[in-house]
Amino acid sequence: MDKTYHGKDILKREIAESLGYGAKIKDYGWGELTSVEAGKIGGLVTSYMKKHQW
Repeated sequence: MDKTYHGKDILKREIAESLGYGAKIKDYGWGELTSVEAGKIGGLVTSYMKKHQW
């Protein structure tokens, strides 16, 4: 069964790719990100959501 992606998932993936983590996530999965990398993504997602009142 294919996974359905929602707005936050798509935003998270786009931010990760813009930071250069796209290949790492594709090859190894989200679990292989360091806490610094994951925190950077999470911070930018939160910032975007606050800015756009999402």
